[in-house]
Amino acid sequence: MPEANTPLITKLTEIEARFDELQKQMENPDIACDSTKLIALAKEQGKLKGLVAKYRDYKKAAAEAVHSEQLINSSSTEPELKEMAKEELQQLNAKKTTLLAELQDKLLTADDYSIGSVIMEIRAGTGGEEAALFARDLYTMYTKYATDRGWKVEDLDFSTTDRGGFREVIFGIKGEGVWAELGYEGGGHRVQRVPETEAQGRIHTSAATVAVMPEPEEVDIQINPDDVVEQVCRSSGPGGQKVNKTSSAIRLEHIPTGITVRMQEEKSQHKNRAKAWRILRGRLYEFYESKRVAEREAKRKIMIGSGDRSEKIRTYNFPQNRVTDHRINLSLYTLDKIIAGEAGELFKALKEHDIQERLKNL
Repeated sequence: MPEANTPLITKLTEIEARFDELQKQMENPDIACDSTKLIALAKEQGKLKGLVAKYRDYKKAAAEAVHSEQLINSSSTEPELKEMAKEELQQLNAKKTTLLAELQDKLLTADDYSIGSVIMEIRAGTGGEEAALFARDLYTMYTKYATDRGWKVEDLDFSTTDRGGFREVIFGIKGEGVWAELGYEGGGHRVQRVPETEAQGRIHTSAATVAVMPEPEEVDIQINPDDVVEQVCRSSGPGGQKVNKTSSAIRLEHIPTGITVRMQEEKSQHKNRAKAWRILRGRLYEFYESKRVAEREAKRKIMIGSGDRSEKIRTYNFPQNRVTDHRINLSLYTLDKIIAGEAGELFKALKEHDIQERLKNL
């Protein structure tokens, strides 16, 4: 366990200083009158609050331990008091060790746990109808896992096939720790099984891509309205005459990045516009954040939120009931449970591996 002269303590001391500096800024009358700045500062301080409180508990225990050592080493301390000091020192050292371990984990994952809302996109890849059915299975896996955790799931947009598969599905998940749990899911997912459409019993390989985007609040990412072109058009596809007659579909294009969003799920133009802007903010946040994280942590073997859809991250082999995550060389022979939403063991392994990689780069 790291001692007080390690980079961990240095980093915690810097964070505590930043916490105090934020408090001073928030007490500045000029800033107190600016709600936008005040909210941003309060939000940053709020993210640091738990970490700083625990670090101060650690410093208090460390100071008390020094006092106990002084009593033990002093020739003027009575024998009975020395024995009490020895017992107290043992307890304080154990407390220090526990607090430092908790601080280490909290420091490494604090940013991830502060994100409580994500937007997920699943798209069918190669494999035709079977790929669309696999995309549906992934959607079921994630949403079942989310509801079991008490998280809120909101469907935003989807495109179905005749057999009930998904060409594309976009949905939001909100809840404590959602990004820390699901942020590793971005990339290419491959399935090996006998498709429902296969009459000869042959195993086929199909694919789907998953993107996971932290859903930022408006204060987290500022979009210049002049950079976004909006088009209003008629909805297409199933929905009856009302859908086809009403100009309710919204298309947004962010000119600097070329990122586009089209939303037609709702009959209301207002609702489609609101959903489209949520997805656009998420995609832009992912775009800029992934570049920043990639530059900062290029050495990490796996990167939360990398979102590289071209990277094959996992294979689901139904004949062998096996799930293999290629990034950490982990195989679990519980595919039936994982695809049904019992994926906690898999997500935990990815998170623990990532923490070890972050430790190396602390």
